Amino acid sequence: MRRAETTKTVDGPTAAERARTLAYGIADGVLVAPGVPYAPVPAHATDRDGRPLLLVRSESPIVSGLRNRASDAGTGMPATLRISDVAPVALADRVRGRAWLHGRLGEIPDGELRAAALRLAHAHPRPELLDLGTDQGDGGPREWTILALEISQVEIEDAWGSAALDPEEYAAGAPDPFVAVESGILTHLDSCHRAELVGLLPEFVPPGPVRPLGLDRYGMWLRRTAPPPEAHAPFDLRLAFAEPVSDLHGLRCVYRRLFARATP
Repeated sequence: MRRAETTKTVDGPTAAERARTLAYGIADGVLVAPGVPYAPVPAHATDRDGRPLLLVRSESPIVSGLRNRASDAGTGMPATLRISDVAPVALADRVRGRAWLHGRLGEIPDGELRAAALRLAHAHPRPELLDLGTDQGDGGPREWTILALEISQVEIEDAWGSAALDPEEYAAGAPDPFVAVESGILTHLDSCHRAELVGLLPEFVPPGPVRPLGLDRYGMWLRRTAPPPEAHAPFDLRLAFAEPVSDLHGLRCVYRRLFARATP
């Protein structure tokens, strides 16, 4: 998200809540470990305490390196899960934030694979997860496995700035209740309600097209764009709700009040 010409509010999610939201599994993740090529993660999610669960191919270099290290030392592998939060609406600058989850990587034991696969399937209903946690009838190796990252530190950088969290602070946070549906809500607003979004701009913002940029239980981000040949730079605006909302019914009530106020 752009830093220049951005208004902010103190009313919003904490750094721990924002980190847990990015780690939830919607945003793209890349696994980085010493001596191993960067490994995009096909799917990742977190358990109830925020521990990342990572779906990877069993024959990938990251798994080979982990197993070699385990046979030598048995202490797991230091690794970082890098997460990029990209807005679902097509914009020139779509990256809204980044998080780095540092810790030690380990392989989920066979007896826990089924539970981990179900947790991943909640966010990512992928066919690769169907065989995990079941007996291999032919006795052959599994094509996929699940790794877990035991968190030692979390860093986040977004529109609120930068923050570093210890494992306890991170675990105490909770993902935003709209993390799994935010994409659909923003794309709907962008395709069907751009005129109403313009009416939400305060008077000090130069007039122009408005696109939805982000949503959480405390408010939403809007981006005022500038059609050529206008010289004004895009302007990111935080629109805080009167009070936090926790479900879709509450969110619909907030939208009705906002749009009613914006209608001439």
